[in-house]
Amino acid sequence: MFRPKIPTMPMPTGLTTPPAVIKPTTVTRNAGISPATTPTPPSRPTAQLTPGAALALVGGGTAVVLVLGAVLASLLLAVAITGASVAVCAVVLRSLIASDAKRR
Repeated sequence: MFRPKIPTMPMPTGLTTPPAVIKPTTVTRNAGISPATTPTPPSRPTAQLTPGAALALVGGGTAVVLVLGAVLASLLLAVAITGASVAVCAVVLRSLIASDAKRR
């Protein structure tokens, strides 16, 4: 009753392919292969930044850094406040347990 039933492997159905025959080949070195040529780099122009575009990029980057810093600082403050409140709760519970033990 508690013994697992192992399924039997069914026979494959449908068309089956015969096993492939692999023929050995000989390896010859330097059989007249020409050396590879180096590819030429694409000839597209580099990006030109105007002074206004550069100023906009610097301003955008500064804004991203300031927002990210504010978010990370607020997360750190939230973790610190949570840790302090847990510590206060632990001290209160400890004092309650100690005072309850003294009364008995």
